[in-house]
Amino acid sequence: MKLRVGTRRSKLALAQCGQICRTLEQAVDGLECELVEVLTTGDQVADRPLREAGGKGLFVKELDDALLAGDVDFAVHSLKDVPTQLPEGIRIGCVPERADPRDVLLSMSGGTLAQMREDAVIGTTSLRREAQAKALNPSLQVQMLRGNIDTRLARLIKGDFDATFLAAAGLERLGISTAPLVRLELDPFEFIPSPGQGALCMTTRDDAADVLSVLVRVDDHASRAAVTAERAAARMLGGSCHLPVGAYAECHSDEVVVVALVASPDGTRCVRRHARGPIDAAETIGEKVGRELLAGGGKEIIADVEEAAR
Repeated sequence: MKLRVGTRRSKLALAQCGQICRTLEQAVDGLECELVEVLTTGDQVADRPLREAGGKGLFVKELDDALLAGDVDFAVHSLKDVPTQLPEGIRIGCVPERADPRDVLLSMSGGTLAQMREDAVIGTTSLRREAQAKALNPSLQVQMLRGNIDTRLARLIKGDFDATFLAAAGLERLGISTAPLVRLELDPFEFIPSPGQGALCMTTRDDAADVLSVLVRVDDHASRAAVTAERAAARMLGGSCHLPVGAYAECHSDEVVVVALVASPDGTRCVRRHARGPIDAAETIGEKVGRELLAGGGKEIIADVEEAAR
């Protein structure tokens, strides 16, 4: 059996897709995966934050189009890049075991965000990271830093910024050394990641039963439940990259624990809520957290952020 696998062309995307293909080929006798590289709009936007170009869906749109056109059989994504509302006819067929979900703070000087000198410059385009950083240290300055991991690290080492954030999973999958930078992993229950961070997913067509039967072989129940809860919370808040929204969940035995946040970009207003419950009710629990965030002040924060973005 041969399956065509859609992937972005970035170094990280190709590494992730290769990992998934090897895992599938080991799990399914006679399976052969053929990589089909697709250039996405998101990969071509380097001069401004993605939210100004249309949002995180720009990393998946062309892959969705390829799926619906029948040019690929399934696509591999970083789940944090996948919108919480999927196009009609497409579904998440598999969530393999999740990698490290944490954000990593990288700097030359070391120390925590709260310990950084006054007016230190943080490089990021993530409103979520900006809001949480400023909540911990209001004096921090934030400037745009985009590009691949190597580019960001090089600019930090050069001294263009005092610190930046990267996802631990990306560093892990590429095997990148961060020396001579000081690396600090941030507790995901304190500095809340993007929904789905650290997880991969494979999307396919609703009617592709033969493909789904292959993908399910490497599905991880606990990882899927955790990201389902996170995405449900984000979906209640709008799920847009315009919004400083974080969500994180862990599964312990038959229970899922969820925490989520919505904040103003300047960090002055942060609303957090958490809940726990049966793992099989992960989506319902995530939705509950999202509703509580809205009722606890999140609705007003979101309205202000959306107004400022117009």
